[in-house]
Amino acid sequence: MTSPLRIGIAGLGTVGSGVARLLAANAAPIAARAGRRIELRAVLERYRSRARGLKLGRAKWHRDPREFAADPNIDVVVELIGGAGGIALDLVKAALAAGKHVVTANKAMLAHHGNDLALRASRSRRALAFEAAVAGGIPILKALREGLAANKVERVYGILNGTCNYILTQMRDTGRDFGDVLKEAQKLGYAERDPRFDIDGVDTAHKLALLAAVAYGGAVDFKSIHVEGIRHVSALDIEFARELGYEIKLLGVARLTPHGLEQRVHPCMVPRSAPIAHVEGVFNAVVVEGDFVGRVMLEGRGAGSAPTASAVVADLMDIAAGRVAPGLRVPAARFKPAPMARHAGAYYLRLMVVDRPGVIAAIAASLRDQKVSMAQMIQRGRSPDKTVPVVITTHETEESSMRRALDAIARLKTVREKPRLIRVEAL
Repeated sequence: MTSPLRIGIAGLGTVGSGVARLLAANAAPIAARAGRRIELRAVLERYRSRARGLKLGRAKWHRDPREFAADPNIDVVVELIGGAGGIALDLVKAALAAGKHVVTANKAMLAHHGNDLALRASRSRRALAFEAAVAGGIPILKALREGLAANKVERVYGILNGTCNYILTQMRDTGRDFGDVLKEAQKLGYAERDPRFDIDGVDTAHKLALLAAVAYGGAVDFKSIHVEGIRHVSALDIEFARELGYEIKLLGVARLTPHGLEQRVHPCMVPRSAPIAHVEGVFNAVVVEGDFVGRVMLEGRGAGSAPTASAVVADLMDIAAGRVAPGLRVPAARFKPAPMARHAGAYYLRLMVVDRPGVIAAIAASLRDQKVSMAQMIQRGRSPDKTVPVVITTHETEESSMRRALDAIARLKTVREKPRLIRVEAL
């Protein structure tokens, strides 16, 4: 009889408890598909109260991370503590040094330390698996490494944060502004008490760094990602977007350009005809564009106990079956980061201006001077000496030109609020 794969779970929070439940509930089909049983032999957790309701069997209880990493009855350490450094990072290093495979859902740790950890895993000839770190239950990394492996990836992009997608969906459906919907999302548990990582785009950037590294076989390069969040998106912008035929989504986008690897996170005007425009609420979606396969989209829940546990256990099943592929390439290709100033695309611009003669001419002159061509313009109503919104969309132009034009427009005395800019994504 084939010996079982013995695992230890570090952290019995939302995901850790989900993994324990999944292993207990589906033990028979998991064993049949993996070719051997997967048994929980140890737990690292400070508080025993977290084990309430879980079937842990005879799993040994650890409170010391060093003892847990060195436990001879563990083949795989499942790190579900979280955090970019600290205990989680020390534990993973210790586990690899002890000759154990590692499965993790920790996108922050991998975004900042993934290259070093991948090298350590390669030297110890052990797996560093992290399907659950990108888009939760969506098996996008496996799709890139296996089903789409023959393709050159032309672009990969996605909705990678359910909190932001929920907020933007609710703003559209209810007409309420960002602050009100954020408070509601916090009450419902869709947003953290401190939501900055989500709403400022950092969580999406962590995931994009890993997604791009796998898609292009490159090093993880979190520092080169251009990151913007959704704080500045208003209900008025969403209303105008729909009038123009768009939905606003926070996207993470990666693509190779003549200037290098472009990695960016920011709100996008997405054509309503694009499938990703219809991904609603807390759902995530990832789109891969390959040179032979064309466009492939995967959609599902990007967070939560059950979907993330599904991805963790899928990694464990691969290890149990002997399918130990490197999570990140070692050595990895080093792509020159493409400066955001060289990004080329169309733009949406909303201005709050005093409704006087000559205002539009001055705005048009500022755009003209930077060789930015207008595609559409909307001005609603008349309100002399009061502010009214003016919306402009542009033809494709370079980011640096758009920024110079925006600075000039902001200096106009008739422009009473900071101009709002959202990039239009051609999908």
